[in-house]
Amino acid sequence: MSLFRRKTPGKATERLTRLFFASDFHGSDRIFRKFVNAAKHYEADVLIMGGDVVGKLAIPVIREGNGSFRAHLMGKTERLEGATELKGFEDRLGTLGYYSKVMDEDEYRDVRSDPAAIDNLFHELASERLASWLDLAETRLAGSGVKCFVIGGNDDDPEVLELLRDANTQSIIFCEGEEVEIDDHHTMISVGFSNRTPWKTPREIDDDDLGTMIEGLADKVTDSQHAIFNLHVPPVDSTLDTCPMLVWNTDPPTQIVKAGQVVLHGAGSKAVRRAIETHQPLLSLHGHIHESGGVVKIGRTVSVNPGSEYGEGVLRGCLLTLAKDEVENYQLTAG
Repeated sequence: MSLFRRKTPGKATERLTRLFFASDFHGSDRIFRKFVNAAKHYEADVLIMGGDVVGKLAIPVIREGNGSFRAHLMGKTERLEGATELKGFEDRLGTLGYYSKVMDEDEYRDVRSDPAAIDNLFHELASERLASWLDLAETRLAGSGVKCFVIGGNDDDPEVLELLRDANTQSIIFCEGEEVEIDDHHTMISVGFSNRTPWKTPREIDDDDLGTMIEGLADKVTDSQHAIFNLHVPPVDSTLDTCPMLVWNTDPPTQIVKAGQVVLHGAGSKAVRRAIETHQPLLSLHGHIHESGGVVKIGRTVSVNPGSEYGEGVLRGCLLTLAKDEVENYQLTAG
C-alpha cells in the first residue's frame, strides 16, 4: 500500500491514507473502468463505491436477417448493419448503463408478453455485467494492496447484489451492514437503503426504519471520532440533496414548476442527518442525488456527495487524504 507521510514538528511521522470515493454508476461500463483505474491514477490506497451499481434498462436488439439488426432507443429506431455497427451500438449502451440482448423476432415477442420473463432477463444481464466488473477489478487491483469497498443503493435489486455479497476476491469487499477497517485508525459502516422516493425503487424504506438500521450499526462503533459513515442517501437540507421536487402520483414522476421555475427541495434523509449530528464521525460519504455534488461540514463531520454523470461517461469522485484525527484535504474530481 502506498502511504503518504507527514512530519509534524516534535511528533513521529504520521501515516496518511489516500481514499477515492464515487457513487451511482447505474451499470455504466465506462464509469466502472474509470473507477478501477482511479486507484493507479490518483495513487489511492482505498476505493469506495457508494451504491446504485445496477443499470436501469435492458434494450432488446432484434435480428432481421442478412446481418442487420434493429433496436429502439430514446424514442428512435436504430438500424444496424453488420457486426461492427452492432458492436458500436452495444458499447454505446454500455456507457449509458443499459444492458442489451440480441434475439430473434419470435424470442422478442415471447419475452415482451411475459413480465416475469422480462424481470428474469434483466436480472440475468445485470448479473453478467456485475460479474465482468468483479473480474476486471480483481485483475487490475490484484497485488496492488488496494482494497475496493462496495455497497448497493436503493436502485439495486437484492438478487443481483447477492453476487457482490458472495464474491470471493482479495480486492473487492462488499461491506454493507458491516463495520470494516479502512486503515490502522479508521473504520467504516455502510448502509445502502434509502428513504422513500417517488420512483418506488427496490431498496427504499420509511425514514424511521432507515434510522433504526443506521443506529444499529453506529451503536457498535467504539470510536466514532475516527469513523466513516458510508450512507447512500445524503442528509436532508444539506445542499448535498438538492433536486427538483416531483409529483409522486404520475408515471413517471414529473417535476413541479411554479412561475416557470422548477421547484427545488432537499430530498435527503432526516435519519441520516440525525445520525451524523449525533455521532459526529470524521467523514460521511453519500450519493443518490446526482445533481448535488459538493462537500459540506456538519459539525465536525466532513460530508461528501461527488454527484454523478454516469450517462455522459464522466466519473465524478472525491479524493480525500485522511490523517488519524482529521480529513487533511479533499478534492472533487471529474474525468
